[in-house]
Amino acid sequence: MNFDLEHEHELLRDTVRQFALEKVAPVAEELDRDKRFPYELVAELAELGLMGMTIPEEYGGGGTDTVSYAIAIEELTRIDSSVAITVAAHHSLGTLPIYYFGSDEQKRQWLPDLASGRRLAAFGLTEPNAGSDAGATRTTARLEGGEWVIDGAKMFITNAGTEITACVTITAVTGDDEISNIVVPNGVDGYVVSPPMDKLGWRASDTRELSFQGARVPEGNLLGPRGAGFRQFLQILDGGRISVAAMGVGLAQGCYDLAFRYAQEREQFGRPIARFQSIQEKLVDMATEIEAARQLVWKAAWEKDQGRDFARTAAMAKLFSGELSHRAANWALQIHGGYGFMQEYAVSRFYRDQKILEIGEGTNEVQRMVIARHLGL
Repeated sequence: MNFDLEHEHELLRDTVRQFALEKVAPVAEELDRDKRFPYELVAELAELGLMGMTIPEEYGGGGTDTVSYAIAIEELTRIDSSVAITVAAHHSLGTLPIYYFGSDEQKRQWLPDLASGRRLAAFGLTEPNAGSDAGATRTTARLEGGEWVIDGAKMFITNAGTEITACVTITAVTGDDEISNIVVPNGVDGYVVSPPMDKLGWRASDTRELSFQGARVPEGNLLGPRGAGFRQFLQILDGGRISVAAMGVGLAQGCYDLAFRYAQEREQFGRPIARFQSIQEKLVDMATEIEAARQLVWKAAWEKDQGRDFARTAAMAKLFSGELSHRAANWALQIHGGYGFMQEYAVSRFYRDQKILEIGEGTNEVQRMVIARHLGL
C-alpha cells in the first residue's frame, strides 16, 4: 500500500492552498460580515480550472480525478466554507447531474459554460416538507403541449439566485409513484427565486427558496429517462457526500491551525498555553482525528475513481468528518477562550459554519441509516 499522493495531487494541493491563503483569507471575514457572494473569487477559481474539475476537457472541465477534487475542497474549506460550498454545490450537485444523465444535446448546451465556471448551476431536491425524506417530493410536473408545467417549491438551494446562475435541476413528481429530474433555466416565467436566506453560517454563499407556479420548460429538459429521478439523485448524493466530507476535514484542519497558532502565542501563568497538558490533549486529539478522517475521505474518492461501489465509504466519511468538525470547532474556540467568542476572531466564523456539515447532504442520522443498510442491518 502506498499512501503518498501523486505529484499532480501535491501540485494541485499547493496551488489551491496558496490561492486560499492569498486570495480568500484576506476577504473571508468581510464576505461573511456583509453576506456578500464572492463573484470575484468565483471568476478566479474558474480561471484556475476548479469549477468543473472532474468534467472532461471536451466539455470545458479539468478532467481530473475525484481525489484531486476532494483535496481542492478541503484546502478551500480550511480557509473559508462559503467559498468551498459554492464550488462543491456547483460541481457535485449542479453540474454532474447533467454530465451523468444528460443527453448529448443537453451536455453541449449546458456543460461548456458550467464546467468552465462562467455560469453556475444548482440542484433542487429539498422541499419545505421533504428534507431527509426526499422521496416525499410534492413538486409536480405535467406534460402539456410539449412542455412540462411545474408547480411546487424547493428549500435551502445553493447557487440558485446569483447573477451568473444558469439553471437548476429539480426533482418533480411526473406520474404515479414516479419522480423525474428536469432542468429549469433561470428567468423562466412562473419560476420565482426568493431573496437570499439569512443563515447562521455559510453567510457568503447563495441560498434561496424556489417556487414554481405554472412554470413551463420544453419537454426535452427532462434529464435522463422519465421516472429515473429517485435513482439519479441518490447517485448524486453519494458523490456529493465526498465533497461535504472533504469540507468537514478542511474545517477541522482550519480550526486546528487557528488553535495551534493561538496556543503558541497566548501566555498564562508565565508561559504559552500550548505548554499545558490540557491544551496539548485537545490539539493531539484534533490532529489524530483529522488524519483519520482525511484518509477515509481519500478512500471514498479513490473508490469512486476506480469505479467501485463507494456509497458506504462516502457515508462513513461524511458522518465521521462532520462529527469531527463539531469537536474541532468546539475545542478550537475553547482554546481561544473569551477571544474566540468575538466575531473578529476567525474561529468564531468556523464555529458558525460547522453545524451545517452535520445536516446538509444528509443528516448524521441519515448517514447512519445508509451505513446500516450497507452493513446488512
